[in-house]
Amino acid sequence: MDLLSKWRGEFPILDRTTYMISNSLGAMPRGVYEGLRSYADSWGERGVRAWEEGWWDMAVRIGDKIAPLIGAGPGEISLHQNVTLTQAVISSCFDFRGPRNKIVMVELEFPSIQYFYHEQRRLGARVEVIPTPDHIRIDLDKLLAAIDETTLLVPISQVLFRSSYIVDARAIVERAHRVGAHVILDVFQAAGTIPLNVRGLGVDFAVGGVLKWLCGGPGVAYLYVREDLRSKLRPALTGWMAHRNPFAFETGAIDPRNDSFRYLNGTPHIPALYACQPGLEILNKIGIVAIREKSVRMTAGLIEGARSRGWRVNTPENPVERAGTVSVECPHANEVCRELLARDILVDYRPKAGVRVSPHFYNREDECDFTLAQMEEILKTGAWEKHAAAVTHA
Repeated sequence: MDLLSKWRGEFPILDRTTYMISNSLGAMPRGVYEGLRSYADSWGERGVRAWEEGWWDMAVRIGDKIAPLIGAGPGEISLHQNVTLTQAVISSCFDFRGPRNKIVMVELEFPSIQYFYHEQRRLGARVEVIPTPDHIRIDLDKLLAAIDETTLLVPISQVLFRSSYIVDARAIVERAHRVGAHVILDVFQAAGTIPLNVRGLGVDFAVGGVLKWLCGGPGVAYLYVREDLRSKLRPALTGWMAHRNPFAFETGAIDPRNDSFRYLNGTPHIPALYACQPGLEILNKIGIVAIREKSVRMTAGLIEGARSRGWRVNTPENPVERAGTVSVECPHANEVCRELLARDILVDYRPKAGVRVSPHFYNREDECDFTLAQMEEILKTGAWEKHAAAVTHA
């Protein structure tokens, strides 16, 4: 009740919808209006002077508001447009033409990351994708066995996007480091739902974005590079923001900085950096421990409610293995999802997952019950049928 009484009112869309889709896009804090107004005022009133009065360093400075949420330190994060680009920056630090050129991924990795690394084969990379026994968990033993002395990179999600399964990142990091490989931990579905400590895990890189559980909107992804690697690696995907003295406009080869600016490239995405701050400030004030406690309770209720109705749940029952989403595979799940959306119950559907229901700290527990009850009513009344033709056509 304390979370609801203090914070629910900060998210206007909750007054007119049942918002259960924070795994895809977090609800917008009302403070974003003021944040974007500040951006417009700065540009309108200060013009080009705004660069030297705050804009220039935002792509690292705002990262300090993300750092406590993932267990990083001040100045250790650079901000980019999306996670695929952060992977590209990391990948550009390495040469795939040597004997250590293997990339190990799991079948359940987010498709955009798979697409990117498969394309690195044209640069010499070998890609090994580890199959999965089901749509919920990875096969950890097979993954660890695939990480050998020829492995260069292991991009792995801390929380799988379809099932919300929490991966054993520590075991993966330990195995990778034992054979000299690097781990890129994608914490997109983890940050804001479970406690994280990327420093404690010893990961080489961590990436993620703010638009989901951090309520920061699109256009801001973050990149953490382990301290001892930060000044050693040299991204080929670079630009003037990474240059030691960018406003000298020196021609020729780059003289890269040694801090997190080293991993930047072109002009940063200033409006999105303004928009993301209210959500980050709220998350930092609440703390992930309180969010996690409530999340475990709500997701447990969703699992129990779905199973009591005879529906398959594609999310682990054990809370130690489960993050913030419950994937419910009810009959006609895609059509049911469309009808829920038509009723302003905001969820989404993913193949091999079902209807993904993702309550956050600002949700009431009765909204979880309401969502399941509406799903049941849609199936009983046949309301899903009006969407069947559209789904088939799509």
